[in-house]
Amino acid sequence: MSTETTRSRENTRTRLLEAAAEVFAEVGISGASVEAICERAGFTRGAFYSNFETKDQLFLELADATGRRQLARVRERIDELADDGSFPAGGDLASLMRVLDTLGAGRDEVILMVESELRAMRDESFGEAKREQNARFLTEVTGIVEHVARVGNITLRLDAAAAAQLLMAAWETTCRGAMIAHLSEDERNRSCHEAVARVVQALIV
Repeated sequence: MSTETTRSRENTRTRLLEAAAEVFAEVGISGASVEAICERAGFTRGAFYSNFETKDQLFLELADATGRRQLARVRERIDELADDGSFPAGGDLASLMRVLDTLGAGRDEVILMVESELRAMRDESFGEAKREQNARFLTEVTGIVEHVARVGNITLRLDAAAAAQLLMAAWETTCRGAMIAHLSEDERNRSCHEAVARVVQALIV
């Protein structure tokens, strides 16, 4: 496969994923047809099925990409603070907010998170795939927690995996509540940062 063909295929997948994110956020997974996604992206059904076997596969890939962007931003922020020697060693709220200030989720991303949970509850096979995806993310977040503990010389009251579970739960719960309250994106992200930072404070010995 030529470089040009590969690039064209990647562009097609990207456009389909972007279109799917919009459609899913508007009408949910069940309400989003392949036709609607293709129409939004400007492609035919053939383009869809040459890239994805099912709508569920597309949705899981979309959720995976969204989560990885979030984790990448956090890792970059940690490395940036560690490299310039300004990584906060203390557990005060202001210091912790400096680590979290790049972590954020747009409206569609939060809706997709909730939609994936609902889909997983209703469909056993999708639920299994979602559990596997969640387990991978937990492993990655656990690694980030371990890294932060080392860089910041922090001792935790719980093991890194348990701490990661609590941090993820705080983030997700606060995101849902902020969406229901119809907070602005900045307000929503700040409330999520503060919730996660307070959990971190409680976890630090």
